[in-house]
Amino acid sequence: MTVDRFQLLQNVGQFDSVTAGAQLPLTKLSLIYAENGRGKTTLATILRALSAGDARLIQERHRLGAAHLPHIVLATSGGGSHIFKGGAWNANLPEIVVFDDTFVAQNVCSGIAIDTAHRQNLHELILGAQGVQLYGNLQQQIAVVEQHNRDLRQKADAIPAAARGSLTVDAFCSVQADVQIDAKIQNAERLLAAARSADAIQRRQDFQPLSLPAFDIDAISALLAKDISDLERSAAEHVQNHVVKLGHGGEAWVSQGMARIEPASADREGEICPFCSQNLNGSPIIQHYQAYFGAEYQALKTAITDALEAVEQTHGGEIPAAFERAVRFAIESATFWRPFVAEIPELEVDTVEIARKWAAAKAVVLEAIRVKQAAPLESLCLTEENIATIEGFNASHAEIADVSERLSGFNEAIAAVKKGAATANINTLTTDLQSLVMHRTRHSDPVARLCADYLAEKAAKTATEGLRDQARAALDQYRQQVFPAYEAVINQYLQRFNAGFRIGAVTSTNSRTGSSASYNVVINDTSVALTAANGPSFRNTLSAGDRNTLALAFFFASLEQDAQLAQKIVVIDDPMTSLDEHRSLATILEMRRLLLRVSQMIVLSHSKPFLCALWEGADVLTRCALRVSRLGTGSTLAVWDVNQDSITEHDRRHALVRDYINAADPAKERAVAAALRPILEAFVRVAYPGNFPPGSLLGPFLRTCKQLVGGPSEILAQADIDELEILKDYGNRFHHDSNPAWQTALINDQELTDFCNRTLRFSKR
Repeated sequence: MTVDRFQLLQNVGQFDSVTAGAQLPLTKLSLIYAENGRGKTTLATILRALSAGDARLIQERHRLGAAHLPHIVLATSGGGSHIFKGGAWNANLPEIVVFDDTFVAQNVCSGIAIDTAHRQNLHELILGAQGVQLYGNLQQQIAVVEQHNRDLRQKADAIPAAARGSLTVDAFCSVQADVQIDAKIQNAERLLAAARSADAIQRRQDFQPLSLPAFDIDAISALLAKDISDLERSAAEHVQNHVVKLGHGGEAWVSQGMARIEPASADREGEICPFCSQNLNGSPIIQHYQAYFGAEYQALKTAITDALEAVEQTHGGEIPAAFERAVRFAIESATFWRPFVAEIPELEVDTVEIARKWAAAKAVVLEAIRVKQAAPLESLCLTEENIATIEGFNASHAEIADVSERLSGFNEAIAAVKKGAATANINTLTTDLQSLVMHRTRHSDPVARLCADYLAEKAAKTATEGLRDQARAALDQYRQQVFPAYEAVINQYLQRFNAGFRIGAVTSTNSRTGSSASYNVVINDTSVALTAANGPSFRNTLSAGDRNTLALAFFFASLEQDAQLAQKIVVIDDPMTSLDEHRSLATILEMRRLLLRVSQMIVLSHSKPFLCALWEGADVLTRCALRVSRLGTGSTLAVWDVNQDSITEHDRRHALVRDYINAADPAKERAVAAALRPILEAFVRVAYPGNFPPGSLLGPFLRTCKQLVGGPSEILAQADIDELEILKDYGNRFHHDSNPAWQTALINDQELTDFCNRTLRFSKR
C-alpha cells in the first residue's frame, strides 16, 4: 500500500482549497520541500491522523476563518481513496508511521522533560506491533479481572449477611449441599425443644400398651353348634317332641326338674317326680330324660354360662371406658412427644365408632349365647350378618394392636430423649440449629441463585486470571528477547548517527498505571539518569541535537524491529532540526538504507540541501519532488525542480567549461578561463584534504608536494606536479589576486580549449 496523491486539501491548515496537486504523483521516495509556516507540518499531521483514523488532529487544524469543515481526499494504490469529511475518516491506513515533533514529544521528551507518559509510549514503541498486541492482551485480561472483582463485590453484597452469619462469603458459598439437611434440622429442632422442656420430659411417661379385646368367632361358633353326640337318637327325639309340647322354656323347666329328682326321692323307695310325687319307675319317658339331661348336658350348660360371664367380664363394665381413657392418654402422649421424637404419627382413633362396633358385636354375641342357653342341646350357628358385625369390631382390635405396637416402638427413642435432655446445652444446640438452617438457606432460593452467580463469577475470574498469567508470561518472555535486542540496535543507530553517547539498562517496569520503559544515558562511560533532583540528568547533559538524534535512533530502531517493515509507509518530517553537519550526512545515509526496505518514504523538510542530498543517488524512476508554495494567503502544492536547486557553483563551472569545449562562445571565454583555477582548487581540496585545508592556495601546496617527492609521504609524482604547475600558472592569468591586468589578459581559443581539456582531465585523476 502506498499514498499516490493528495487529491484534495480543503480548509485545513494553510490549505484553503488545493486541487492542483491532485495530478502530482507520489512515488516510493517522495520529497516535499516547504519553507517554515507554509504547511509542511500540516501534511505530516494529515498522514499521522490517517494512520490512526484520528479526527481530532484534523479538527485541530481547521483553517482559521474557513466557513466549512476540513475536507481531505488522499488517493492510495489500487484505486482506493481515504477521505476525511464530516469530521471523520472513512478508513484509516495503519501502515503509515510518522517521525515528527509529535513522535518526539510522545515517546522521548517534551522539550527537556521526560515524564511517565513518555516512558509508557516508549515502552510500546520498543515492543513493536507483536509486543503491543501481547501487552494489549495482558491489559485486556487485567481489565477483565478488575471487572470480575467489581462484579464479585456486587454479587457478594447481594448475598444477605443475615443468611451467612459469621461466615465469609467464600466460606458460605462453598458449603456443600446435604440431601439430609431437612431431617437434620428437624432433629436439631427436636433436640433443642427437648432441652428447653427437660423438666416436662422427665415427668412424662412413655407409651403404654393399648388393649382392645376381640371376639373369638370360632369359639363362639363351636359353642353354639355343640350338642351331646352319644345321646340316643330315639331318646333325643322323645325328649325334644315332649319339650315342644311344653312350650317356650320347656327344656329348661325339664332340666331343672331332673336336678330335683334325687333330693325329692331321698326318703322314698324309687325315684319320684319332684312336682307330683308320683313314682317314676313306670314312666315311659323318664329314661329318655335321664339320658338326655346327663353329665354332658350339665357341662354344656356350664360352658354356655361361662361364655356369657366371659363376654361380660371382657367387654362389659369399665372395660370400654378404660379403653377410651387409654386411647386419649396415648393421643396426648403422642402430641407431647411428637416435637421431640421423629415420625411419631398423628393418632386418629375413632373411639366412638369403635364403641358402636363393640356394642353391636357384643349384643350379637350375647344374643346368640343366650339363645343357646335356652336350648343347650340345640345346635345353632351365627348368621352372616352376625359374623360381619363381629368381624367389623375385630378389625378395630387389629388396628389398635398395630397402633399400640408402633407406639411402643418409640419408647426407646423417648428414653434417649429423656437422657439427652437431662444433659443438653441449650446454647450449643441453638448454635448447631442455626448452622444447619444457614446450610439449608445456602441451597434455597433466592440465596442459592445468588451464590451460584457469585461462584460462577469467581470461576470466571479464576479462568481470566489464568489467561492473564499466560499473557503476562508471554509478554515477559517477549520482553526478555526484545529489550536487550532493542538496546543493541538503538546503540548501533546512535553510533551511525555519530552521537557522542549511548543508552544502557533498557528495561521494562510495571506499575498500576501500566508498563513503561526505563533507560540510562551513558556519556563517557558514565550513566546519567533520566531524571534527578540534582546533578547530571537527561535534562542538563543532552543538547537539542542530541535529543533529536536520540529520537531518530528510537524511531529507526523501532522500524528495525517491525516484522511488517516492508509494508510500511514511512513519513519523516524535518529530521535535521538541530543536527550538526556530520549527523546530517549520517541521517541521509540511514534514510537511503531504510528506503530500500519499506513500501514508501515521504520526507518533508525546509532544508533544500538535505532534500537534494537524498535526491542524489535515488532511483530516477521511483523518486518525485513537490514543494509547498504560497498561493495568495494560503498554500498549494507544485512540482519542485530539485536539479535546479541542487546545482552548486562548482557544478556551474564544470558545465561552463564542458560547454565551451563542445562549442566555443567568445562571449563566455573569459569566464571559462577564470573557472579553471577554482576547478583545480576544488579537486585538490577533496582529493588531499589533509594537505589542502580550506583557504589554502595552489602555490604553497605545490611547494609542499615538491619537498615530499620520492619520500614515504609523497603527495604527487613529479610529472603531476609539473602539470599542475602549468595549469596553475595559466589560470592565475585570469584572477586579480595573481594578475593585476587579469581583465585584459589575451585569450586564444585554441589555447583556452587545450587548457580546458587538461584541467578537466587532471581533476578526474
